[in-house]
Amino acid sequence: MATMADVARDAGVSVATVSHVLNDTRPVLPHTRQAVLDAIDRLGYTPNSLARSLVTARTRSIGLAVSAISNPYFTEILQGVEAGALEHGYSLLIADPHDDPEHERKVVQLLHERRVDGMIVAPSADPGGLLAYLRRHAVPSVFLDRLVTDAGPHVDQVCAESAEPTTQLVTHLAELGHRRIGLVAGRPGLSTTRERITGYRHGLAHAGLAHDERLIVHGDSESAGAERATAALLSLAAPPTALVTANNAMTIGALRALRARGLSVPGDIALCCFDDFDWADLFEPRLTAIAQPSKELGARAVRVLLDRLAEPDRPARTVRLDCAFVHRTSCGCPEQPPAKGTAP
Repeated sequence: MATMADVARDAGVSVATVSHVLNDTRPVLPHTRQAVLDAIDRLGYTPNSLARSLVTARTRSIGLAVSAISNPYFTEILQGVEAGALEHGYSLLIADPHDDPEHERKVVQLLHERRVDGMIVAPSADPGGLLAYLRRHAVPSVFLDRLVTDAGPHVDQVCAESAEPTTQLVTHLAELGHRRIGLVAGRPGLSTTRERITGYRHGLAHAGLAHDERLIVHGDSESAGAERATAALLSLAAPPTALVTANNAMTIGALRALRARGLSVPGDIALCCFDDFDWADLFEPRLTAIAQPSKELGARAVRVLLDRLAEPDRPARTVRLDCAFVHRTSCGCPEQPPAKGTAP
């Protein structure tokens, strides 16, 4: 088995130079770095990660704590985190906090005890225990998807825009003539829930529509809750003629509730949803949706965390990514013809 000394001899450099190339601990001239990498490839050298971590106090691993990993949205975020970590030579340790504050703190502690270099977390609606742990142990961290207003001066955050895209959905439905537009909102306490409710209200105001609090129900960010919440909306004396669902899991629940009532979309009720997913255009009608840049969110969170590891005392920053409006037919509009040069 090749050693670091073998690589150094083959490349004509010192063992220290090989170490600097492997660990990025000092700048190395490009041609020297390439000579070392070529020697590693020729000799089939495999670095000893454990020995390296003992020297650098780094394990080159990232802890990821996100709930509902089975949700397509978080699955795509996971793919982005994994790709970003791999690109920079990091491995990934994953845990599911189940959106439970106590379990959240426990899984983050478990990941920290595995000596991850930093943490990417989608925080729960009550992240007090999580914040206390991260501050007490000075864990480099990035909050993903959900913002926390008192995260502290050294916790970065990465999320997609939520308010303005929801306003766009409501405005679109109002332009189609709808005057009673319901919102199936997510779990109370989450920043995404607050922001999408704010966007919904802004959309009503922009369209000159009165705000009726009874038209906002909480589906708790999951399918079964959204099914119950949608059923409650449909039971109103004056039910909505259009719905906005605030994530993809709740869209499924809302569709189940509509089917149980024998209602068709968009014939009986129009529907727009936050979160696009691979099979959204397989429904009949095809779902008009807000598409979040899920994979880019994951990859950006990795880059922001690596910046934090490189500069632990840098000011905290919040990165927001834009979403896209995907216009299909569940809103009641006719099928849009494909743009020139695109496949139908």
